Amino acid sequence: MAEGLTGSEILAIAAEIRALKAGGAQICNLTVGDFDPAQFPVPEKLRREVVAALEAGQTNYPPSEGLPELRSAVCRLYRRDLDLAYEPSNVLVAGGARPLLYVTYRTLLDPGERVVYPAPSWNNNHYAHMAGAEGVPVPCSADARFLPTAEVLARHLRKARLLLLNSPLNPTGTAFEPEVLAEIARAVLAENEARRARGERALFLLYDQVYWKLCFPPARHVTPTALVPALEPFTIYVDAISKAFAATGLRVGWAAGPADVIERMSAVLGHVGGWAPRAEQLGTARFLDDPDQCQRYLERFQAAVATRLQRLFSGFEALRARGHPIEAIPPMGAIYLSVRIDLTGRRTSAGEVLRTSEDVRRYLLREAALAIVPFRAFGVDTDEGWFRLSVGAVTLDEIEAALPRLERAVAALS
Repeated sequence: MAEGLTGSEILAIAAEIRALKAGGAQICNLTVGDFDPAQFPVPEKLRREVVAALEAGQTNYPPSEGLPELRSAVCRLYRRDLDLAYEPSNVLVAGGARPLLYVTYRTLLDPGERVVYPAPSWNNNHYAHMAGAEGVPVPCSADARFLPTAEVLARHLRKARLLLLNSPLNPTGTAFEPEVLAEIARAVLAENEARRARGERALFLLYDQVYWKLCFPPARHVTPTALVPALEPFTIYVDAISKAFAATGLRVGWAAGPADVIERMSAVLGHVGGWAPRAEQLGTARFLDDPDQCQRYLERFQAAVATRLQRLFSGFEALRARGHPIEAIPPMGAIYLSVRIDLTGRRTSAGEVLRTSEDVRRYLLREAALAIVPFRAFGVDTDEGWFRLSVGAVTLDEIEAALPRLERAVAALS
């Protein structure tokens, strides 16, 4: 398994950028799905509560399922903001969302069983490989904002054990419309009703909503079980403070779902030890239970992220209007913008032909000091020139300076 596992393409690109910056290069880095703390610090109350817990000596092992204070706080958050009714027995805490995604794979999938996920999407191809599962990527088009529909998923659900959805979506920054998600939820429910009649194992839906607090009007976040409540016994939510509160390094995430599945996930996680630290759990619980502080932080945070995404989008739209082979999808959520930079087949001044998106990426890094990630890093087999751009670690000034450099680099090609 390990021998056949490829490393993260995104982390490889990030290492390249770090090396260039260490050498003095000034780069507009739009690659990392992270936040620069100088621009996006964690909420002050969250920081104070974590420090207070540390100073109070809260440094020993937490319970493997998570502290009851945090599990209860998550239930209150979901009731308050998402109209989802869970009890603490339905919640499992871990060191961020990533371990919970992996644990869901390992808990629900036996070797050789099928997991279905959209392409592009983040890391599902690698999780499927590590779980020994049959990964079934479902290509999604720009016309559908790279999100699946019930129609495109229909033929893949019959033999699947797990369906993975993410909204707002990494890498595209797009989000489900309520009617589209409801139709998918009804399709999963119908599949399970048919399986129950045949005495077959259920199909589960893993709904990754780690970016749900970063959904920009007129888009709004929706959940499958709020739309189709009967799907609740088959749905696992994965979430965290990582993206909602720019707290990627604090490593606090949670899953919510059927109590029997959560219990088995907790057993797997307990043997791995992928827990969130006790002090961070206590600080997060106290912060989540202060909705006024949460909202005040989110208003500033959401506005700053949306402003950066909108400036990038308007800049690319202006380039397209001037005849450059560029198109972008309006941002709906997360910290990402989807942009097509169709430069394959063009020739540099040195005579190099850009044949792939990787060639384009390297050219723009070299000639425009612009760092971006091709969709091929997100499980996409085709090469249509689409890239993910992340705004978590850039200033507006860096974006303003990068757009003219990009235009000059594109115009220099023949």
